[in-house]
Amino acid sequence: MVRIRTALMYYVDISMPPRMNVFEALLEYTSDADEKDFIQNKIMSRDPAQASTYNDWVRQDGRCILDVLNALPSASPPIDLLVEVLPRLQCRYYSISSSPKMHADSVHITATLHEYRTRIGRKGAGVATRWLNQLKPEVGQTKTDPKVPIYIRKSTLRLPLRPVTPIIMVGPGTGLAPFRGFIQQRHQVKSEGRLVGETRLYFGCRRKSEDFIYRKELEGYIEAGSLSLRVAFSRDQEKKIYVQHLLAEDGEEVWKILESGGHFYVCGDAKNMARDVHNTLVAIVSKQGSKNEAEANSYIKSLKTRGRYVVDAWS
Repeated sequence: MVRIRTALMYYVDISMPPRMNVFEALLEYTSDADEKDFIQNKIMSRDPAQASTYNDWVRQDGRCILDVLNALPSASPPIDLLVEVLPRLQCRYYSISSSPKMHADSVHITATLHEYRTRIGRKGAGVATRWLNQLKPEVGQTKTDPKVPIYIRKSTLRLPLRPVTPIIMVGPGTGLAPFRGFIQQRHQVKSEGRLVGETRLYFGCRRKSEDFIYRKELEGYIEAGSLSLRVAFSRDQEKKIYVQHLLAEDGEEVWKILESGGHFYVCGDAKNMARDVHNTLVAIVSKQGSKNEAEANSYIKSLKTRGRYVVDAWS
């Protein structure tokens, strides 16, 4: 038996906009005629003229179940019914940003603490990142470290089997996460006296002074000869510069790495960055390899098929 409080805290998602089935459940327990009419004939309406109400009032306004109940005070559903109809809290997946060769007893993640304000003025934050941030031990804290329930699953991003194989990594922002693990791994292999191919990273952030995460660590790898780094600071000059612009500048070198058997990895935003990087790669292959667009796309498709071009992107 799970207590209601425990269920609301750990098992159901009370932060996301309620789906239509939640309003169907609320309808029966709403006593005010105007509020009931609003749910039935505006929110749940199939009339094209009213179709935007749900999207505007619920999704665009960023209303969670608590906002809905506050806006419709006569709606008094049983708490166990809410627990039943609200969506289950889903796992949050983060790339491991460390190498077991360097950190055998720990797993690192790299995440942004997402904070926002909805159109109706409510402050919000990412469910997992806010919780993790609250667990962060304070400096000098002596109490027992907090425990976090996790599990590890296989990743689509894997280093080549042979360390001598050169790699290109494109990971702006927190897209750097898995590549930090890659860099640590290859740095450790190199420190053991083994031959390691070029490890090249294209990283991007808004400003060097604010968003250049792991800067000192990366600079240490550069000094050790374990990393080649190109960084795009998009807001540090009048004209915005992104990782795809640096890739285009290095087109000849990128092509040589690909032709020598190198692997190409992309991690980060799927909406713009991954698409723009892909288009830039097509242009590089076309120009440097003297191929038309169809031939360049076929070349890149072949890289994907052989596991030499891997993208891990999210929206």
